[in-house]
Amino acid sequence: MTAEENKQVLRRFTDEFINTDDSSLAEEFVSPDAVFHAPTSPEPLRGPQGYLQLLGMLRAAFPDVQWTLEEMVAEGDKVAARFTMRGTHQGPFFGLPPSGRTFTATSMAFYRLAEGKIVEENGMPDMASIMQQIGAPPR
Repeated sequence: MTAEENKQVLRRFTDEFINTDDSSLAEEFVSPDAVFHAPTSPEPLRGPQGYLQLLGMLRAAFPDVQWTLEEMVAEGDKVAARFTMRGTHQGPFFGLPPSGRTFTATSMAFYRLAEGKIVEENGMPDMASIMQQIGAPPR
């Protein structure tokens, strides 16, 4: 696939899958062999179920979380993306009880795609900003 086609897959992945919480689409966008590196997990998560696990953890704390895809740069099978994340803290998150506060934070990720599916993601949301905005005490 071309770099432009990979960018289109990422747009659809964001709009149709992660922002709708439609778990039935996981296998359409995520390779069974995919590897996800997330700061919230010491070990990589794998395949569609691993990505659903990551989304489930976020949605348990922020049921209304949404990602706005702000920009992408693509080359070959890789896409770099910058997102704005927004949500409301309605469930426990890393030991912090629900505060009802909203957050807006930047998240960046590098994706590798093959045959129209994500096979790897290295994501880095601005966790410090999220924690501060939902009321975590400074360290």
